[in-house]
Amino acid sequence: MNTNQSKNTPYALVLHGGSGAIFRKNMPPAKEAEYHAALNKALDAGETVLKANGTAMNAVVAAIKVLEDDPLFNAGKGAVFTNEATNELAASLMDGEKLNAGAICGVTNIKNPITAAQAVLEKSNHVLLAGKGAEQFAKEMDLALVDPSYFWAEHRWKGLALAKAKELETGYVEQLEFNDWKYGTVGCVALDKNGNLAAGTSTGGMTNKRYNRIGDTPIIGAGCYADNNTCAVSSTGHGEYFIRYAVAHDISARMAYLKEDLATAANHVIHKKLVTAGGRGGVIAVDKNGNIAMPHNTEGMYRAFVNPTERGVGIFKED
Repeated sequence: MNTNQSKNTPYALVLHGGSGAIFRKNMPPAKEAEYHAALNKALDAGETVLKANGTAMNAVVAAIKVLEDDPLFNAGKGAVFTNEATNELAASLMDGEKLNAGAICGVTNIKNPITAAQAVLEKSNHVLLAGKGAEQFAKEMDLALVDPSYFWAEHRWKGLALAKAKELETGYVEQLEFNDWKYGTVGCVALDKNGNLAAGTSTGGMTNKRYNRIGDTPIIGAGCYADNNTCAVSSTGHGEYFIRYAVAHDISARMAYLKEDLATAANHVIHKKLVTAGGRGGVIAVDKNGNIAMPHNTEGMYRAFVNPTERGVGIFKED
C-alpha cells in the first residue's frame, strides 16, 4: 500500500490495528472484509473530526475508540487475557503542539482507555497513572466504567487456553515465540488543519502475561510520541524492544538531529535498528507536512490512512 508524499496537505490521519504473523493464506476472505470494514469505520470517525476543523488529538481519540469497541482488535473489548484470566488495559496520548502527554496502564474497568489517557493529559498534573489509582481518577473524571466481564471475547479466551497448553508442553513462559504471534495494539496519528500533530496507542497487552507486565503502549517515547517540529508516531510490536530502543522518539530524533525525512527515519528504526536487535513490529507515522510512513518488519500490519485526496487500507506485507 503506497502513498503519495504530498507536501502541506490540510490534514492526514493514519491508524493501525496491530502487527505480527498475519498471512493472507490464513485469513478467510470474510474475515479480511471484517477487518477492512473496521479500519474504514475508524478512519471515518477520525476524518470526520479533522474535516470539521477539530483537533488532531480529538481525531486520534475518536478513531481509537472505534477500534477499542471492536473485539477484532486487542484493545478495549476483546482484549487478551492475562495468566490470571483478567484483562489489563493500557493507553497513551500525546499532543505535538505543547508536548503534553497522558497515559494509563494496568486498568480493568475503563471502557475506553484512550479517553482516560486524554483525561490524564488534559486534567491532571501527571503523565502516567496505573492500576487502581488510574481507575479512581477515571471515576472522578466521570468516564465510562464497565464491569470487567465487558471485555470478554470467546476467541481471546480460547487464545489463553492455547497459550497455557503450549506453555505446559514447552515450558516456555508467555509464548513470545509463537509462530502465529500477533502484537495486538491499536493506534492512530493525525495532522489537523492548524498544523498540530497528535499520537495515541491502546492495548490489551500480551496473552498469558504475568506479574502486571507493562509493555511499550503507555510509555511516552516508546508506544507513542508527537512533536509538531517533526512527526507523530504510534507503535505496535514486541514492547520490551520498543521500550529499550525508545522507538517512537528515536524516529522523531532522527528527523530533528540528522535532518532525515519521515520515511528514511522510520524505515531505519524499524527495518535496521530493530531487526538487528531482534525486535519485531511496526509503526505508523505522519510528519508536519502530512507525509505518511507505515513500516513494519512483520508479515503483516493492520493499517489505514486518509487525507483529502487519498485513502487506503492494508493488512498483508504485499498490500
